This record gives sequence, structure tokens and C-alpha cells, in this order.
Amino acid sequence: MKILLLTHYYAPEPGAAQHRWSMFVREFAAAGDSIHVIAPAPHYPLGRLLPGQEHLSAGAVHTGEHGETVHRVAFRPYDARVRSRMADEATTARDAVRTVKRGLGDWRPDVLVATVPSLAMIWAGGWAARALGVPLVLDLRDAWPDLLVVAQQWDEHGPSGMRGRIHGAVRGALSGVGSALTREQRRADAVVTTTESFADVLRSRGMKSVHVVRNAAHDVPGYPQHAPRRTEDEPLHILYAGTIGRAHGLGAAVRAAALAQERGVNLVLRFVGHGADRAHLEELAEQLHAPVEFHQPVPRTRMGEYYSWADTVLVSLRPWQALELAVPSKLYEVMNLGLHVSAALDGEAARIVEATGAGAITPPGDVEALASSWERLHLDRSLLHVGEAGREWGRQHADVKQLAADYRSLMGSVIDRG
Repeated sequence: MKILLLTHYYAPEPGAAQHRWSMFVREFAAAGDSIHVIAPAPHYPLGRLLPGQEHLSAGAVHTGEHGETVHRVAFRPYDARVRSRMADEATTARDAVRTVKRGLGDWRPDVLVATVPSLAMIWAGGWAARALGVPLVLDLRDAWPDLLVVAQQWDEHGPSGMRGRIHGAVRGALSGVGSALTREQRRADAVVTTTESFADVLRSRGMKSVHVVRNAAHDVPGYPQHAPRRTEDEPLHILYAGTIGRAHGLGAAVRAAALAQERGVNLVLRFVGHGADRAHLEELAEQLHAPVEFHQPVPRTRMGEYYSWADTVLVSLRPWQALELAVPSKLYEVMNLGLHVSAALDGEAARIVEATGAGAITPPGDVEALASSWERLHLDRSLLHVGEAGREWGRQHADVKQLAADYRSLMGSVIDRG
């Protein structure tokens, strides 16, 4: 197959979306597929060109890690504001369309895949697929357009006054584009989701070709067989590793850590990552004198040492109805390692944790419940032993090679339908 991928997030950037597609491209290439990728110059998570990546600026065409051809397009530097991120995504989507218009030499795809996050890439993918006369697959990692319902809550720590009212108007306008987004989803030849619950929602809206290809349970280099090591005389080590974003509700975790400390619990909550909410969390932790550490993002090759430090890993989402349809990719990774999960989750993700006994579930945003959960873990470290059910679930539902094979199969089917 000849596969054209349009994405706003791609290697060598860190992140779950980047890792998902690096994994798929690796497996597709190993199966003999020819892959071209249109992606912006690497600028996530800093919002500016990543250091040492000047050779991958807009206009560069290079060979990726797995032999794919990568066409780098423009981006717009951004900050933590939603409006700024949207402008960046729109800039990249426009330049992706221009790149398709200019042509990709004598190479022509059999199928085009457009990925979300980046709502603008949905429209860019639709236009490009129709211009090329090839089928379109939309890859939705998140529950769009359902997340637009809470657009006005995305930037709760944003500016006030007139600037705040302007930003609020922008977010309010966003919540009105859901019907247009649904129309684009219906026009696609296939839609891919990462959860069964969101697939069911899309099917209920009349979309006939909806497929579930979950995120994968990835191995972590350098991580040993896990065994909780500390006793109640030592601090409970809680790790959050990943994007510190608007959807994760991590303010509740900082407050829970402070509350547990007030109750005499000896604990440390360590954040490793970057994102729009990090600065706010740093201020909140300082105000509350919470037992919280902040570390910069690290390469995946170093994540083993952070997981080895942890007794439990926090996986958290905000209490938004649309997020009940989501399963954070981090959950699969932690389950695959045999680590205890502090799951501030609801919906499908919570059901997976409950079914596998992979950890302790608390309602998203419930500070009291999370603090009490950590207090129990501190007093009884035997609760940190979670058994093998989580790993077994990952082998059955989140195996890298099987997921890639499923994706190739669905692309082949839309090509055959012509």
C-alpha cells in the first residue's frame, strides 16, 4: 500500500500521538508499505522549533526513522492559550494542503489518513483526499466533536478582562462547530477511534464504517520486573508522566497531595512532563506547600528510571462527559509494566481498571477521594500489588503488532471499496 499521513504531531517530538504513529509507521514499513508523512517542523511541546531540529524546518523533505518520506510544513509559534494553539494548527493545515497541491513528485497514495488532535487537519485531510481522488481515513484519538461542548472550560486559567472576554467568545464559537465536524466525519470512508464507547457514539450518529484501533501497551526501555519496595516508614512515591494539559484535571491531584500531607501521610507527587497547565500547577503547589516535584520531559529511553522510582502512577482526566469515552494511552503502558494505577477516571477507562484490578479508582476531580486513596496505599503497601490481569488485558487488546495489522486491514478494505 501507498499511505499518505497528515498529522500535526510527529517524531522526533515526544508525546502519545507521536508515539502512536511512529509505532504504526514502523510496522507498516516492515510490512512493505510505502509511507509519506506531511507534518510541521518539530515544535511540540515548546511551541517553537525544537533545539537541534533546524534541518527539519518547513520545506525540508527527509527520510524518517523507519524509511518513510517526511514533508515538513509550516507552523506558528504558540503559547498556552487555546487561541494560540488553534492558530498554529490552522497554519499547519493550510500548508499541508499547499504541499498536496504542489504534488509529491511521481508518488501517489492509495489512501490518506488524517489524524486528530488538530481539528483543522480533518478539513485539510478531506480536501486533500478529494483532490487526489483517494479514500480518506480519519484517525480520532479523542472524542471529537463531543469535547467541543466544554470548549469554554479549556482555558480556565486564561486571561481576565477584555482579553478574557475575547478568548471566551472564541471558545464559545468553537462549541458551535460540532455539526460541521460531524458532517466531515460522515464524508470519510472510514473513521478510527481508540475506544469502543466512542465508536458506539459515532455509529449512533449514522456513521457506517467505524473501527476501533486502540492505543498500544508499549514496553519501556530499562524497566525491570516491578515489585513495590517501600514500607509505610518511607514516602509513598506517586508519579505522573506525560502531557500536563487542560483535560487532565491535575489541580485536583496537587490539592489531594496537600490534603494527604495535612493528615500525616508521607508522600511525594512527581510530575514529569510539559503542557498548558504546568505553570498553574507549579503556582498551586507553592501556595499549598504541597509535596510536589516538577521535572522536565525526558526521552523515552530514560522513563524506566522514573517508573522504577514510582509506587503508583497517576492517570487522570477531568470530570467531563466526553472524557468518559476516552482511555488515556498512559493507562495501557502502566498496566503493561505491572505498576499500580491511581486512576482518577470514569467511563471506559475506569471499567478497564476495575475489570483487571490494576489499581484504585477515584471519581475525576474528587480531591477528598484521591487523598484518602493515597492514605490507604501509604498505610498498607500490599495494596500496591496488582497481579498479572492488567498485563494479560494488554496482550489481548493493546498488542502493537496486532493493532498495526488491524489498521492495515481496514485501510486495505477502504481501498478495495474504491
